[in-house]
Amino acid sequence: MPYTEIKEKNGKKYYYRVKSIRRGDKISKKRVYLGVDLDKTQIYKKELEADKELVYLNNLLTHEELKELERIKQEYLKQPKENISNRYEVFTSDFTYNSTAIEGNTLTLQETAQLLFEGITPRKSLREINEVINHKLAFDYLLEYKGDITKDFICNLHKLVVENTLKEELKSQIGCFRNIQVYIRGTNWLPPKPEEVSKEIKSLLFWYSSNKRKLHPLILSAYFHAGFETIHPFVDGNGRVGRLLMNFILHKNKYPMINIPNTIKHKYYSALESSQVKGDLKPLIKLLFEILKNSKVRF
Repeated sequence: MPYTEIKEKNGKKYYYRVKSIRRGDKISKKRVYLGVDLDKTQIYKKELEADKELVYLNNLLTHEELKELERIKQEYLKQPKENISNRYEVFTSDFTYNSTAIEGNTLTLQETAQLLFEGITPRKSLREINEVINHKLAFDYLLEYKGDITKDFICNLHKLVVENTLKEELKSQIGCFRNIQVYIRGTNWLPPKPEEVSKEIKSLLFWYSSNKRKLHPLILSAYFHAGFETIHPFVDGNGRVGRLLMNFILHKNKYPMINIPNTIKHKYYSALESSQVKGDLKPLIKLLFEILKNSKVRF
């Protein structure tokens, strides 16, 4: 049965809903962060919500899918070191092309690869060229980073992603959370007000810290990605930064990273919206699982 755990730090009480999960002879615990310094009414309400989430998240992957993911991980870890540079160039080109194309960049895959690894500059706008170069710089920073996800890490990624791509009036917002309201075309929801962004990111980071050893990395990365995109903490570059963070979680847990093809961006957006509007993470999990399973280049 789920129970509530209280941790005290610096005079404050932090509440977690905990459930023990048995897998064979092993027992693990899953935690959902409820909040800080809650009263009895707030605790009761949060407990009801958390119990639903714990059961829901724990059942997003079937036993067969978990076995397949473990197979993919072991296959990935056994890849020869001799072709790592080749795999890096192919994945970086594909990931950069698709992640920027999803946001409207018009460079082709070939133009992206030639720009990044041959120094051949296509006849495209300077903004689009910078978006592609910046994405690789951010990806390289991610690969070299040895820490975990923090506010500074997120903001550093944003600075690398959008440097020299924003309008003059938005340049002051590079590398920091937005101070204006943003709106999302074609959706039925509104991101948080600017004054709420820091609190929402802090809450997401708390959730991540509490669950990073309790949830499967694919579920963890999908949940974090959906939560990050819902907050939309920056004036621009949220999608690119969000997909980098999703891949950072997979990479940190020794899983191959995910390249979401631009050709299925409508499925991707639909899956994201299901989590944001309906609270249903399953479509995003299934989409990411299929991409991982069918990926020809594992990096």
